Amino acid sequence: MPYFKDDAELYEFIGRLFRELADDPELGPKSRRANTIVRYQYRNPDSQITCVMREAEASRVDLGPTDLAPEVVMTMDADTAHRFWLGEVNVTVALARGQMKARGPVAKVLRLVPLAKPAFPRYRAMLEAAGRDDLLAV
Repeated sequence: MPYFKDDAELYEFIGRLFRELADDPELGPKSRRANTIVRYQYRNPDSQITCVMREAEASRVDLGPTDLAPEVVMTMDADTAHRFWLGEVNVTVALARGQMKARGPVAKVLRLVPLAKPAFPRYRAMLEAAGRDDLLAV
């Protein structure tokens, strides 16, 4: 059984995380150095989050369908994304096993990985604050 019952629940947690990171005074500017637009395409439930991470533009996070054209597309099950944000998934291993797929310039994909690590405790704290212990048991 998937962790998230539908796309609305995924957006409530993972979408909120992306928006908080984009607005964070320390992490937001760091993420814009990736200088790209990234779409995270999820399955089970089908959903997508698209993020503008460009130095010359304001951060933007679209949940669901969007007019943004991504340069990088990361595709995975929503459960894999959830476990990733809990710090339980190694991106290199997940890519090698086909649990995650990346499309776009390799250099830009690699710039995204170190940006995520500071968000792991924030995601866990968000789930704890929401009383979602069921999502913490992976």
